[in-house]
Amino acid sequence: MKRLFAVLALGLVAGLVAQAENGPCAIAGENNGFLGIRTIRLWPGDAPQAKGNACEDIPTLTIFEPQFGHDNGSAVVVLPGGAYMGLAANLEGRQVADWFTARGFRAFVLSYRLSSQGYLLPVPLLDARRAVQTVRARARDYFVAPNRIVVIGFSAGGHLAALSATQFVAGAPDSDDPVERVSSRPDYLVLGYPWIGAISSDTSHLSYCKIFNVMDRCEALRAAYSPDLFVTKETPPTFWFHTFNDETVPVEQGMRFYEALIKAGVASEAHIFADGRHGSGLGKGDAALDQWPNLLETWLRAQGLFTPDKSVAGPKPGWMN
Repeated sequence: MKRLFAVLALGLVAGLVAQAENGPCAIAGENNGFLGIRTIRLWPGDAPQAKGNACEDIPTLTIFEPQFGHDNGSAVVVLPGGAYMGLAANLEGRQVADWFTARGFRAFVLSYRLSSQGYLLPVPLLDARRAVQTVRARARDYFVAPNRIVVIGFSAGGHLAALSATQFVAGAPDSDDPVERVSSRPDYLVLGYPWIGAISSDTSHLSYCKIFNVMDRCEALRAAYSPDLFVTKETPPTFWFHTFNDETVPVEQGMRFYEALIKAGVASEAHIFADGRHGSGLGKGDAALDQWPNLLETWLRAQGLFTPDKSVAGPKPGWMN
């Protein structure tokens, strides 16, 4: 039985890696003003704990613009999944960014450093925090309100998004780096089939510790980086969706996080669909699951994020060029 599970687990990991669309990194400075897209580095120099200066050592944000004149002052930071082995940059990055920009948001897709490249937690968390801080610190430059920042993550990106929302830093007002002066707390959190129980010595399901050969310190990692253990009343309002028959990340993992939100009194919304494979992105054409973005839109509207913020000045034509 153990051997059978090992084979199945390897198959799941291989599937996630394939989903992650391993390919060229996002390169800072590669802009396409014609399409309203550009990429920036998170740190002007080497990122903390960088192992080199290759593209996989440089976390970036790729910025997607809404249609000119139709922005609403809201921002979203998108964290693609991929089991911390790769990034599903199309399925859970660009497609999600386009969905938001079509609704007036500015979208920022994070290319965070991967554990498959030697960047174990907390390094990806450092990147996620910095992404939110960058958007908030430069809110005026990006024509967004600093209190209207959504973080959305899928699968491993959902685990990382939940960590960013429960283990944020308040900011250091006296820092020489203006980005470090502001809080990394997202204002709203959206989770798609999040791998909440990633850090676990239980290998009956997909385990970060098993994949990255850190079983000897798994319990310490679990205590430090399990988002459900860190939910407080300060955790931002959350929208969560999952599927009942997700064989890669059991729905119970997301339920643990949602139950923690309830206990902390964090007003949040949950949707569990009967059918749908892990890594479904925006729905992949499933008649029922395709409806989850509509439910998200209703929730975001209820938070006031679709109402234009008149305090935010919009850009002038060609500002990215």
